[in-house]
Amino acid sequence: MPPLPTIAPSPPAPRRPRPQWRAFTEMGFRPLYLAGCFWALASVWLWVHAPARITGVLGGVFWHAHEMLWGFVATIAVGFLLTAGANWTGKNPLRGNALAMLCLLWLVARVAYLVPGQPAFLIAGLADTGFFVWGAAALARVVWLSRNRRNAGVPVLLLGLAATHALYLWAAVQGDYVALMRYFNAGLLCMAVLTLLIARRVLPFFAQRAVVGLKIPAHTRSGHWQLATGLAAIACLLAGQPSLAAAALAATGLIALVQWVSWKPWAVRRVPLLWVLYAGYFGLGVGLLVGAGYLASPLANPLDSPWMGIAIRPAWPSHVIGVAGFSVLILGMVTRTALGHLGRPLRTDRAMVASFVLMTLAALLRLAALLPTAASIGLLHAATLAWVLALGLYLWRFFPLMIRPRADAAKTAAPVIRVEAAARTES
Repeated sequence: MPPLPTIAPSPPAPRRPRPQWRAFTEMGFRPLYLAGCFWALASVWLWVHAPARITGVLGGVFWHAHEMLWGFVATIAVGFLLTAGANWTGKNPLRGNALAMLCLLWLVARVAYLVPGQPAFLIAGLADTGFFVWGAAALARVVWLSRNRRNAGVPVLLLGLAATHALYLWAAVQGDYVALMRYFNAGLLCMAVLTLLIARRVLPFFAQRAVVGLKIPAHTRSGHWQLATGLAAIACLLAGQPSLAAAALAATGLIALVQWVSWKPWAVRRVPLLWVLYAGYFGLGVGLLVGAGYLASPLANPLDSPWMGIAIRPAWPSHVIGVAGFSVLILGMVTRTALGHLGRPLRTDRAMVASFVLMTLAALLRLAALLPTAASIGLLHAATLAWVLALGLYLWRFFPLMIRPRADAAKTAAPVIRVEAAARTES
């Protein structure tokens, strides 16, 4: 009787690498994406369901507006730019303990804003300002050392975020509501110009790599006009010229929508990592037009400003830009860039797609809740639930990856395709 064939044992499954502090602080996106998304989840839940616990000097809606713009959106922007800056220049702006100290400043600010008393408020304001100034300085340093003139203006926009943040806090302490709204809107526009600048470069690049045969125009010249009109809107707003700011803002939004149409959105409908970015860019463009309408309206009654027969309330521009624009874009961008920099395939799973759908739903529900109807409170709570679930899914999916080395860390590292290098093809 012939001997039975032997079956070789299957190789053991590769062990999952352990969490590493060195990996977690390797690049800015790792701690700052997690921190910003967690705070967006927690602060909105706190604002809607436990507002009595917001007991700091910067209280109520002023705290909510500040934390959404500077505590969430701008924080994600700093994480993205510190990561993209390494690609643009070949030099990592911040890593290791220096990056950890930057994140500690951010954490001190978030906690101190909730503590009653002027000393805590002063600590929070200084920590927050230091966070943005340090981030801008680190980015400016590598841009300067690499003679990367193309991105020389990006640190300046980060400093603009720092300046408008400080002015916003000052106006809040003085009780000057008109100045406070002006500085908040200026900070919102600084963030919008920065977002448009980056998104106009990366969206066509991402789309043409993901969709075979897709060819879309670069819009280099329109991008220059868009940057000019966006900066003009900020300058006019700070100079107290809302009508001129409205005209410049309308031009900025229209250029964004023309770009969006020319990028062939229908072609990316089957690619979640793309359609979520397209949806956010569209929301941002529409939000800029809504903001232009608000600024163009007579501001005799700041709570209800009629424009062409339409009541545009102050909350509309900030929520269309901030939720339908920034937040949808952010969730797509933190997913796509994290996958790339973690050495993972650029493919979505069910949890990622669910988070995109939930964030889009949260944006629509939040805008519907702004309408003066009996359903407003219910819509607000539904929007909050969708928001929390969307960000919770992202944190659940990516936290284990962010605290561990790259998936391909043991292999020979493949060359990084630089967004900056790809963007040069626009010229």
